[in-house]
Amino acid sequence: MSFSIRPGVQKDAQAILDLIVELAVFEKEPNAVTITVEDIVKDGFSENPRFKTFVAEEDDEIIGMALFYERYSTWKGKAIHLEDLMVTQSKRGIGAGKALYTAVLNYAYKNKYKRVAWEVLDWNTAAIDFYKSTGATVYDEWRVCHMNEQSLEQFCNENI
Repeated sequence: MSFSIRPGVQKDAQAILDLIVELAVFEKEPNAVTITVEDIVKDGFSENPRFKTFVAEEDDEIIGMALFYERYSTWKGKAIHLEDLMVTQSKRGIGAGKALYTAVLNYAYKNKYKRVAWEVLDWNTAAIDFYKSTGATVYDEWRVCHMNEQSLEQFCNENI
């Protein structure tokens, strides 16, 4: 293995943002990312972080990351949401993605979380096949719902 996996630290914020942007491009949403390095530092590496990360590092360069946070399942109890799992394109296929995925699942297991959940695009068959091969269930009947900032504002202003 030519890379190592470790928890992300504040100095990784720019590399984490770069991977988030690369993932947005891969997911055909190149202009969707509006967060900044400052947001990542504040939200991930402050006294009360809102997320955790593991990074894959090769030759002092961040080549991948997994970003996750705690949530709560009314059916199961404490859970983790894996928001992003990303390896830069030039380093795919060396096992970094699986190692990051494994780090998150091991973290969840060791800390007695009851579930790890995430979304995957229906056209990303390589990811779907990978997740299924690890024992994950990929639900076809569930739909992800989002309310963006503009929709939130409009709804709340109309329903005060």
